[in-house]
Amino acid sequence: MKFTKETLVTAFALFSMFFGAGNLILPPYLGYNAGESWNWVILGFAVSAVIIPILGIVAHARLQGTMLDFGKKVHPVFSLVYCILVYLISIALPAPRTASVTYEMGIVPYLDWSSLTFSTIYFGLVLVFALNRSHILDLLGKYLTPLLIMMLIMIIGVAAFGIFEDAKPGTLKNPFGEGLLEGYQTFDAIGAVVVGAVLVISLNLKNHNDYAHKKKLIAQGGILAGLGLLLIYAGLIYVGNLYSNVETVSSRTDLLSFISYDTLGSGGRIMLSGLIGLACFTTAVGIVTGTADFVKGLLKNYKYAYLTTAILGCILGVAIGQFNVDFIIAIAVPALYFIYPVTIILILLNVIPQKFASHKVFRGVIIATILFSIPDFINSLGIDNLNNFREVLPLGNLGLAWLIPAVIIFIGVNVFEKINSSEPKNEDDN
Repeated sequence: MKFTKETLVTAFALFSMFFGAGNLILPPYLGYNAGESWNWVILGFAVSAVIIPILGIVAHARLQGTMLDFGKKVHPVFSLVYCILVYLISIALPAPRTASVTYEMGIVPYLDWSSLTFSTIYFGLVLVFALNRSHILDLLGKYLTPLLIMMLIMIIGVAAFGIFEDAKPGTLKNPFGEGLLEGYQTFDAIGAVVVGAVLVISLNLKNHNDYAHKKKLIAQGGILAGLGLLLIYAGLIYVGNLYSNVETVSSRTDLLSFISYDTLGSGGRIMLSGLIGLACFTTAVGIVTGTADFVKGLLKNYKYAYLTTAILGCILGVAIGQFNVDFIIAIAVPALYFIYPVTIILILLNVIPQKFASHKVFRGVIIATILFSIPDFINSLGIDNLNNFREVLPLGNLGLAWLIPAVIIFIGVNVFEKINSSEPKNEDDN
C-alpha cells in the first residue's frame, strides 16, 4: 500500500483530533490497576478507542456526506435527534474537559492564573483555528501532530527501558471489559462521526471532488491514524503497569505527572505540559469545527451560522471548563452509556456491505440497542431498580447488555428478508 504526502498529513490530522485529554490520562491508569492482565486491558481499550473509531472514519469515506447520513436509514427524525445529541454532548463535555485537563496539569504547577483567565485564552485560540477553516488539515497535520507524537514516544521510550519491580496484583475484576468501557471515556467513537465529517468538508474545501480519490485518502488516513493510536495507547498502558508499585498515586493525573517526572526529570513535567496542551487543543478545535459545520449545514448554509456556533461553543467551553477533570468525567458516564452503544451500531451498519443493512435492519437493530441500553443507563445514574435484570442479561455485567440482542435482531431481520425475497410470487391463472 503506497502512502502519499497527502495521506500522511490526513492521518496526522485525524490522530491529533482524536488524541485529546482522555486519550492521554486514561491509558496509564488502566495499566496501573491491571496487574498481570495489562494485555487484556489493551485489547479491550483498543476495541472501543481504536477499532470502532477508525471504522467510523471508514464509514465516512464511504458516505462522504454529513453526520445526518449515519442514521438516515432508521428515520430522518431519528437521524436529526441523534446528531443534535452527539454535538451537544461533544461541545458540552469533551471539549471543556480539554481545557480543564490542560489547566490542572499544564498551568497550575507553573503559573498563577485563574481557571477563568486560562479557559478564556484557550478557547480564544480554539476559535482562531476554527475560523481558519480551510487551513485546518495543514495546521494540524503538518505542524502540531508530529511534535505531539515525538513527545509521547520520548516518555514511553524512556520508561519502557527502565528497571522496575514486578507489577502488583491487579484490581480490575474484568480487565477486558473494564478496558473496553474505559475506552468510552475517550469519546473516540463519537469523535469519529464528528471529525470524519470535518475531514470530508476540509477535503471539499481543498477542491477534492473525486469520490474514489477521497474515499481512498480518508480510509488510508484513518487506518494510519488508528495504528498510531494503538501503538501510543499500548505504550501508555504498559508504562502505567510498570509503575503499579508506586503507592503515592491517587488519580489519573497524579500518575501521568509522576511518570513524566520519573522518566524525564523536572524537564519532563514541562514537556508534559506542552504535550497536554497540544493533545487537548487539537481535539477542542476538531469538536468546535465539527459542531459549527453541522449547524451551518442544518441552517442551509446561513452565512453567520458557522461563526455564531463556533463563538457559542467556545463560550460554553469556558463556562464548563471551570469544573475539575474528575467531575466532568463523572457526569459524562450516563451520557456515554446512553449514546455510545447507538453510535457503535450506526458505525458498524454503515461499514458492512449494504445488502446486509437495509432500512428494516437499521431500524430493528437500533431499537433493540436502545431498549437494552436502558438498564446500563439507569444504573449509571446510581439507580439500581433494574440492576437484577441487568445482571441476568448476557454481557450485562460488562455494560454490554445491548450487544447480543442487537446481533440477534441483525441476523433475524436479514434471514427474514432473504426468505421473503426468495418466495415465488403468486401468478394470475387467468
